[in-house]
Order: sequence, then C-alpha cells, then structure tokens
Amino acid sequence: MQRPFKIALVTIDNRDEYRKYDLAQPYFGTAPTALMEGFAGMPEVEVHVVGCTQQTVVKPAQLAPNIFYHSEIVPKWGWLRGAYQGCVRSVRRQLKQIRPDIVHGQGTERYCSLAAVLSGYPRVLTIHGNMRLIARVNGAKPFSFQWLAARLERFTLPRANGIVCITNYTRLAVESLAQRTWVVPNAVDSAFFAVQPAPDPAAPPIVLCVGVICFRKNQNAFIRALDPLAAERRFKVVFLGEIEDSPYGAEFRELLKTRPWCEHVAFSGRDRVREHFRAASAIALPTQEDNCPMVVLEGMAAGVPVFASNVGGVPDLIEDGVTGLLCDPQQPETFRACLTRLLDDRAFAERLAAAGREHAKKHFHPLAVARRHLEIYREVTGRS
Repeated sequence: MQRPFKIALVTIDNRDEYRKYDLAQPYFGTAPTALMEGFAGMPEVEVHVVGCTQQTVVKPAQLAPNIFYHSEIVPKWGWLRGAYQGCVRSVRRQLKQIRPDIVHGQGTERYCSLAAVLSGYPRVLTIHGNMRLIARVNGAKPFSFQWLAARLERFTLPRANGIVCITNYTRLAVESLAQRTWVVPNAVDSAFFAVQPAPDPAAPPIVLCVGVICFRKNQNAFIRALDPLAAERRFKVVFLGEIEDSPYGAEFRELLKTRPWCEHVAFSGRDRVREHFRAASAIALPTQEDNCPMVVLEGMAAGVPVFASNVGGVPDLIEDGVTGLLCDPQQPETFRACLTRLLDDRAFAERLAAAGREHAKKHFHPLAVARRHLEIYREVTGRS
C-alpha cells in the first residue's frame, strides 16, 4: 500500500497575529482553513500544519485524523525585526522531523514564504495579497511593513518551484519572477454553501459590505456614491469589519453620523458573518485593489447576489451579468446603477445568485480546490 502524500503547510496561527494566546485551538486565515477542510476529506494525503508563535499556546497534536499541528515559540528578535530568521530556523527544525514531500508556504506577507523557500524541500507558494501591488496602491513608506513585505515577496518568488496564483491577476503580476504558475482560486468553507438566504420582506433591503474600513477597500466613496439613491428609496448598507485607526477611518465614522441608512458592525467571527449573509439582499465590494476577495467567493457560495469593483482579480471571479455584476470604482455612479438593478429586478437578482452558487460549487468547494492542489504537488515532485 502506497504511503500518503506528505504535505507541510506553513501558515500563520492567528492566535499570534491577534494576540489571543489563551485560545485552546489554533485558527488560521479563511482560505488556508478551507483548504485544510478539503484535505481532511482526502485519505491519500497527510498534512502537517507548521507555524510559530511569540508566546506559549495550547498545541493540539491533530486538527483532523490526517492533519497534524506543529508550532514553536520564537522570541521577538526572530520575527520582522530579525528578518524572520528565528521563524525560518524554527520551521526548518520542524520540517526535518516531518520530512514532507512538499512544503507549501501560505502567503508572502510574513515568514511563511521565506521559511518555505529556505526549507530545502520542494516548495510552492500561494500569494493571498499581492504585496508589491498593495504597497504601490497605498503609497507605502520606506521601511514600513508593506514596503518590507513587497521586498520579501520579490526575494521569495523566484526561489519557489512554482506559485499557486488564486487569480489571473496574480499570475500576470508574478510570471516574470516565477519558475512556473498555476491558477487555482481559494477554497470556501463548506458552511457557506449551506446558507439559505432569507431577507426580511418587511424590512428595507440590506446591502452587506464586508472588509476592514480602509482606503483600499473604498467604503467612503461607496457611501457618497449611494447618497442620491438613498434619498429616493429605502435600503440599508451594513459595513462589517474593523475600522482602521487612520484619517480614513475617522472620515468613515463622520459619514455614518449623518446617514441613518448606514450601519457599522464590528467583525465577530465567521458564524456571525453567515448570519449577515442570510439577511442580505446583496453583497457589495467597492474595493480599489484586491486579489481574490473571500467575500465575493463566500457570497456566491451562499447564493447572495454580488456586485464588486472590476479591479485586480475580481473579474476572474465574476462573469458580469451572469454570476455577479461588475462596477468601476473610478465611476462611482456604476455602484448606484448596479444596486438599482438588483433592487428593481429581483428575478434577475435571483438568477444571478443561483448561477453564482453553481459556479462556486464547481470551482471553490474545499474538496475540488484540495484535489487540484494535490495535482500540483505531484507535478512539482514527480511523485504519482
């Protein structure tokens, strides 16, 4: 009997990211978590999740029957201020014990990509946020986190055996640096496919806008674009996400003070997000730059009509007029036009949502995405 294909996923334990060291279970980004869910349904693989923390945490040996968890404490000097060398050495120690067939670094923002390319094993990287492009959009200052992350990305990409690009947008951005590329969208937590939208017919339609309140996500321009429509008809826009501590965040707070049709709700976990999806008549993403925004994938999986900016990787995810609607953030009136169409023609909105859900089942389901990853791993390693 052939032994399972052994995969090491190097990813961030968000207990460290958000300083929640008292939690009993590790938790990860939404995309890596959904990918692990897919792998959990594949007995032919053995997955080892590898990471680092700055303080002691509970370390469960297994996250699923075929998924194992490994983590070491790395002091502060071993993180960004020390070019992540402490994290890299810690991950290498763990990998020597695991002896994986392949190492998969999740994201180029922190130590994961660097640890993967310096591991000595066959390795691939997934880019979740294009840090060079994000730094450019935000005008990142020299030696800021985004400025440094952009340079880390430039160092690691050529040193991987290949880059898993979650959209064509990323593939075009990295192809000059990468040895090879594959386009595979993020997986979506299967719980979103079980959502049954049920907006309250007696209440104003709810437009849900999910994401950190920041310049890149473009919520303030979105609010102003909808002002004329809000003067004519009833609807509510619910903004779900943390407000950035910046002049942009302060401006957002001021805008909401005079607009009773806008509401802000702090992010409170994925279960609560799904509750908001159930109540929503539409999901909006007015972003100025995004790679593979999870809210678009999750909205389609949940069967909620989605309209989003035609920037970055979004056009790879939405077929305009078929699985969603595309808007132009440089022409704010297009946000107004898309929302008007969805509110005025509910039959069209329902067709859009149904087509989006079917597309999501085929392309974003955890098992489908995990199987495609295994094909890529076999291609890189030559192991059947």
